[in-house]
Amino acid sequence: MRNVQDMQDMQSTVQGVHRLQRLLRAEHVGKMLGIDRSTVYRMAENGRLPALKIGRQWRFPAEEIERLLEAHRGDLATQAEPGRRALLSSVRDALPLIELSAEILGVMVVVTDMDGEPVTEVVNPCPWFSEQSGDPELLARCLSDWKQLADDPDFDMRFRTGPLNFDCARAFIRLGPQLIGMLLVGGIAATDDDPRALYRLSAESRARVLASLPLIAARVSRLIASLPSDVSTFSSKSNQE
Repeated sequence: MRNVQDMQDMQSTVQGVHRLQRLLRAEHVGKMLGIDRSTVYRMAENGRLPALKIGRQWRFPAEEIERLLEAHRGDLATQAEPGRRALLSSVRDALPLIELSAEILGVMVVVTDMDGEPVTEVVNPCPWFSEQSGDPELLARCLSDWKQLADDPDFDMRFRTGPLNFDCARAFIRLGPQLIGMLLVGGIAATDDDPRALYRLSAESRARVLASLPLIAARVSRLIASLPSDVSTFSSKSNQE
């Protein structure tokens, strides 16, 4: 009887904890704040969002997130510069093109701002990346890689081997003369003997990726240029400076 009572007490305690602290997944928090899941993970890592780590997964106390949202409504997602807001608006329209291009070229794709912060989810991830995507350490290494690419002054269209030891390349997205984002492709095996389930491209396919990447980025740039109001204002100010 004592064991039964102990189990009942434990169950009541667990249920009480869940009632007191309802936990949210990153996807839900992203929708509430208007940001992508990668940004949610990054903000959890650096302490900008209240979060708990359960095993290898981040969980977010619902009441604290709701209080944060109420106290700073609009700030978390809209404090970005007009150029980044234009980028966020344009990639929604460009996403079907990006998804189709990623599938045809056989690569995974992500769009970032010029700080290397992602503004889309990773599109068409390779099997290895999909399997590892729940690991916050992988996200941190990706963010480090994207930051390095953003800081790299080399404008040559070429493949680079990043911290995750697969090849990636980039093209820039523009608003007028200003660089406001990067179109990144990756998940490509750098060597034939890499045992991971990465994308494996022939020399011809690699050349096709490098030729296509700036064309896709140019299309996204044209979408941005067609946006109204604050976007054109930002472009005009940039041209005057």
